[in-house]
Amino acid sequence: MTQEFLTTVFGWMTVLNIAVLLFSTIMVLALQDWIADVHGRMFQLEQADIKRAYFRYLANYKMLALIFCLIPWLALKLA
Repeated sequence: MTQEFLTTVFGWMTVLNIAVLLFSTIMVLALQDWIADVHGRMFQLEQADIKRAYFRYLANYKMLALIFCLIPWLALKLA
């Protein structure tokens, strides 16, 4: 594996993970009440708890994408 290959892989991983994050964010914002109702019935949770879980999910996904995709890509680009 060359540095160029790894840079390409991490670059595409970053693009794909940010796309998934954006899609998830748009879906949560657009369908917030409906999906919170569905998940509330599935897991017997209150809507406030579900909305907090959505925020936590999006925040954790963003941090993982930054740490495991974007930062290695930047390090490879700078090396």
